[in-house]
Amino acid sequence: MSLASRHDSADDSPGLLLWQVTNRWQAAQRAALKPFDITHVQFVLLATLTYLQASGPVTQKALAGMAATDPMMTSQVLRTLESRNLVHRPAHPTDRRARAVAVTEAGRDLANQAVVAVESCDAAFFAGLGDSLPAFTTALRTLRQS
Repeated sequence: MSLASRHDSADDSPGLLLWQVTNRWQAAQRAALKPFDITHVQFVLLATLTYLQASGPVTQKALAGMAATDPMMTSQVLRTLESRNLVHRPAHPTDRRARAVAVTEAGRDLANQAVVAVESCDAAFFAGLGDSLPAFTTALRTLRQS
């Protein structure tokens, strides 16, 4: 008995192709971030926090929303980053019940060094798309919203 798939070939399945490409991209990102001793999700949260913090205090909820990460996982990763003195949790200046999340100087320095490696990795990984890259990026934004 064969697989009851609507596709004639695995190469016709957009979901399988996305999974396979994502795995390759994640492996490339892990290699790019290895010299910084930081995981990709740690980088994403650190970079996102560095970006958001420029506009004022950031809550954990706002950080998770912008990074599109699970709030519980975000909390765990922030604890790891805090143990490495890359982030800290000062009192929120306008909400006495809340804590803000803030990047330390070391965290900002690491984010700014690592973003160069991440963006270089992306440029190399997606180079094969050539002039199709803007359309691919637009398609990804469409999928993100669905």
